[in-house]
Amino acid sequence: MKRAFLIVLDSVGIGEMPDAADYMDEGSNTLKAASTSEYFNMPNMAELGLFNIEGVDCRPAVENPTAAVARMHEASKGKDTTIGHWEISGIISEKPLPTFPDGFPKELLDKLSEATGRRIICNKPYSGTEVIKDYGREHVETGALIVYTSADSVLQIAAHEDIVPIDELYRYCDIARELCVGEWGVGRIIARPFEGEYPYKRTTNRHDYSLEPPKTTMLDILINNGLAVKAVGKINDIFAGKGISDMVRTQNNMDGVDKMLDYSKEDFEGLCFVNLVDYDMLYGHRNDVEGYAKALTAFDERIPEILAMLKDDDILMITADHGCDPITPSTDHSREYTPLVMYGKNIKAGVNLGTRKTFADIAMTILDYFNIKGDEIEGTSMLDEITK
Repeated sequence: MKRAFLIVLDSVGIGEMPDAADYMDEGSNTLKAASTSEYFNMPNMAELGLFNIEGVDCRPAVENPTAAVARMHEASKGKDTTIGHWEISGIISEKPLPTFPDGFPKELLDKLSEATGRRIICNKPYSGTEVIKDYGREHVETGALIVYTSADSVLQIAAHEDIVPIDELYRYCDIARELCVGEWGVGRIIARPFEGEYPYKRTTNRHDYSLEPPKTTMLDILINNGLAVKAVGKINDIFAGKGISDMVRTQNNMDGVDKMLDYSKEDFEGLCFVNLVDYDMLYGHRNDVEGYAKALTAFDERIPEILAMLKDDDILMITADHGCDPITPSTDHSREYTPLVMYGKNIKAGVNLGTRKTFADIAMTILDYFNIKGDEIEGTSMLDEITK
C-alpha cells in the first residue's frame, strides 16, 4: 500500500527567479533571509540535502545527503498561493489572477453591499493587522464590512465576531465568491474575523474561498482512480474542495504536523497533502525575520518524527509555493525558486536533479509513483531518476 506525503512550507522560497524584476522582487531570497537570524537551525533538513540544492548557499552543503533534491522553477505567471499550489498539482497558469492595487470596482462593491445589507469601508490594499487598527472602530460602531486586498489576488472581509457572527461572515464570503468571477475573479476570498476591545486581535477562524481549479488536477486524477487525498490545513480551501476525500483544518504549523502524523496512522493508499501557512501569514507578510527563523527551526525539529512515520513504500516530498522574503522592504509574496526534498526507503540518497522547469513535475512524479498516467496535466515525472 503506497502513500505519498506532500508538505508545502508556505512561502519558503530559495532565491529570485530570472524574471523577479518583472514582479519587483529583485534580491529576494526567503530562506537566506531567515538564515541571518541567530534562531535559524535546520540540521535535519541539512542532512536530507536542503543546502545541496542548486543556488542555496546560506549554509554549507553536506557530503552525503540522505534524500533526493531539486530546485523548482515556477512556469506559471504569478507568485501567489493559489497559482503555486495549482502548479504543484499539474496546472500551469498562463495568466496571473487579477489584482486590485487601487481597490475594487464600485460596481462589485455595490453588488456586495446590496447582497449583504451592509455598507463597505476601506477598499484599499492593506496589512491585515493594520486594517483593523485603522477601520475596526468604525466597523464596530456602524456594522460596515471592512473590505480590503493586498498585492495578491484576494478580496478579504474583516469583521468583529461580536458584530458579525462567524457563520454570517462566512455567508458574506460565499456571496463575494459568487460575485468574484470573470474580470473580478480573484484567487481567494478570505474571511478575517477579529475580537476583543481596541486594539483588536484577529482570531483563528480565518476561512479561504478559492476559485475552483480551471482544469483537472493531480488530486482529481487520484480520486478518479480510487485513491485517497487527505488535505491538511488550507489545502481544501485552495482547491475549493475539489479532488479531496478527507480534510482537516489546523491552528498553526505544529498542529499541521500533528494532523499529518495522525493521518499517517491510518491505513490508506494515496496522498496526504499538507500546507504549513505560518511562515507566510505570520512572519513573511510581517517582515518578522526572527519569527520566520524560529518557525523553520521548529519544523526541522519535527523531521525525525516525520521520517519515523514513513512505511517501506511511502514517499515524502517537502516543497514550497512561492517566496515571502522577510527582509526586503515589501511585505508581499516574492517571485522565487522553491526547494524540493524527496525521501523514502526506495528513494536514492544524494540525487540532485538541478533546476526543474515547473512545479508540475511534482504532480507527475506522484501520479507515476502510483502507476497512473497523467495525460490531463502538465509536468514530467522524476520517478525514474530518484528511485532505486
